[in-house]
Amino acid sequence: MDNLRISIAHLYPQLLNLYGDTGNILTLMQRCGWRGIEVEFEQINTSGEIKDHDIYFIGGGQDKQQVEAAHELQFHKEFLTQQRDEGSVFLGICGGYQLLGHYYRPFDSGSLPGISLMDAYTVAGKKRFIGNVTAESDFLTPHTLVGFENHSGLTYLQGETEPLAITAVGSGNNGEDKTEGGRFKNVFGTYLHGPILPKNPHFADYLIELALEKRYGKKTALPALNDEIEWKTHASLVRKPY
Repeated sequence: MDNLRISIAHLYPQLLNLYGDTGNILTLMQRCGWRGIEVEFEQINTSGEIKDHDIYFIGGGQDKQQVEAAHELQFHKEFLTQQRDEGSVFLGICGGYQLLGHYYRPFDSGSLPGISLMDAYTVAGKKRFIGNVTAESDFLTPHTLVGFENHSGLTYLQGETEPLAITAVGSGNNGEDKTEGGRFKNVFGTYLHGPILPKNPHFADYLIELALEKRYGKKTALPALNDEIEWKTHASLVRKPY
């Protein structure tokens, strides 16, 4: 796949980078590299300019770090909304996922504004959800996603935002409606740590395909890789007890 390239931005890694979620970036870059797809990568920290990219990644963090990240994101809300509408891919994990919605309301302070890239909101819950997750998507093949959740936020989807998947094991967005994560256009959010992409290579490739389509205006089929190790890891976690 010579001469193809994509660009990836990691937003606020100094603030939102828990549970090894940088592994999601490494997975995207490696799976591109194996196929000869060139990757331009940029880390964007506080006060940094956000430029046009094909994929934007934002990880998880604690409430204190979310406050600063939420403040920073407000400066770029209009630009990032435009990027969403032009087909850029967004992946938010945990705290980053919450900030892709309208707001996150902690117990002990006012609501943190999100950037409303998806129609969802989050409020602090009294129970912490910690454990393995197996969930079924309706847009990936195979359908199963696996990961590990660790959150007390309760996220609720609205309007045209659809769940990333439906939980078979685990609590998901709120422990009530069996939804896990959210998606709208090319915006994806999830509570699955681990990180999610190394153990779900089909999801990683789906994001890469969307990024290539955004850049080149047409669908590009990715050559298959030898994912024996990745799928063994995936299979070992399917329906693993919570």
